[in-house]
Amino acid sequence: MSGRTTHSIAHFAAPFMIGGLDGQLPAGDYYDIDHDEELVDGISWLAWRRVATFIHLPARTVKSQTSQLVAIDFAELETALRRDQENAA
Repeated sequence: MSGRTTHSIAHFAAPFMIGGLDGQLPAGDYYDIDHDEELVDGISWLAWRRVATFIHLPARTVKSQTSQLVAIDFAELETALRRDQENAA
């Protein structure tokens, strides 16, 4: 199966939480959210299925350009973004 990675940006106006991550993450722009997708075989048109979502986080203990790549649930990311938008209104 063929695969691809697409990228997106998430903006949070307030600190937020996503399952699987320790504690709250600070508000701000998260420029590196990667979505790994695989090509769905056996159909007559191109279709992609999301198989994983990752967020790049700055390291909390090192004051440098290091980061960590953490797998997250895409549905939880969408829920956190929706809550953030609702609370900002």
